[in-house]
Amino acid sequence: MATYRQVLRILADGERHSGAELAQTLGVSRAAVWKAVRKAETSLGLQIETQRGRGYRLQAPLDLLDSARILEAIEPSQRRHLARIEIHDEIDSTNSHLMRAARGGAAAGTLCLAERQSAGRGRHGRSWVSPYGSNLYLSLLWRFELGPAQLGGLSLAAGTAVAAALSAEGVAEIGLKWPNDILWRGRKLAGLLLELAGEATGPSQVVIGVGVNTRLGAAGTAIDQPWADLDEILGAQGYDRNRLAGRVAARLLGAVARYAQDGLAPFLAEWEARDPYLGAPVELHLGERRIVGRHAGITEQGALRLATTAGVQTFLAGEVSLRPPTGGPR
Repeated sequence: MATYRQVLRILADGERHSGAELAQTLGVSRAAVWKAVRKAETSLGLQIETQRGRGYRLQAPLDLLDSARILEAIEPSQRRHLARIEIHDEIDSTNSHLMRAARGGAAAGTLCLAERQSAGRGRHGRSWVSPYGSNLYLSLLWRFELGPAQLGGLSLAAGTAVAAALSAEGVAEIGLKWPNDILWRGRKLAGLLLELAGEATGPSQVVIGVGVNTRLGAAGTAIDQPWADLDEILGAQGYDRNRLAGRVAARLLGAVARYAQDGLAPFLAEWEARDPYLGAPVELHLGERRIVGRHAGITEQGALRLATTAGVQTFLAGEVSLRPPTGGPR
């Protein structure tokens, strides 16, 4: 019987395909094709136009993930750090999967991607909207000799890597919001979620999760903050999802290798050059508390420096959220 995945591989081009053509290509009955199309609609939320006598067409084409195309976009100098590429049709979360795999001994440099996440997560347990075959859901496993306390600045180094990959794809006006958001004109375009485990003095295992909005469409109505996607910025034909995945992976591989040697220091200048809040009034949300001050930069440990009426204070990424003053965009 034809699976919805096999049918979607053919329909992904956005062109119309007749039931007879699909049945012949897949070696199944037209009834089996119809059932696969219906499953794709009901299980994945995809919109597939059906016309009697003319066949099926996806309302919008899909750029499905392909490991060979992703690998092509990773420079040879970074491929040596890559252990393997996993692509899942659907998974609870690429981060959760790799954390489980790490406990089972998976190698550093394992890269995991998914067409859809059923339980994608952002910071502080927020859900990450994950429509099928759209956006980028990617995680990288890495192992450090350092202890978790020495990895406080890793999310910032990873943020500069994602920003550089988006720049290479043609996105201008990228901002970095401490500690883990990538912005476009003040709206969230991408985010990171790092999960760590290890001994106090090392070694540690880290999973760096990246979500990039490429095409949110109607799914964007579930997001409670201003957002942007690559369809808006570059147009639907202005980017390649697999190439972007490879560029993000390559930059992350380079960043983790350099961080292991030199820490956050080599990344600070690039972070500050992209930080739209540096020197500006901000609020830090620490539980129910609101701390107002001026964003005074980042320490080499990745902590935020806040100039307040009580003097300059530092805050770790796990403690607080940075926002513009009340009333501004988040």
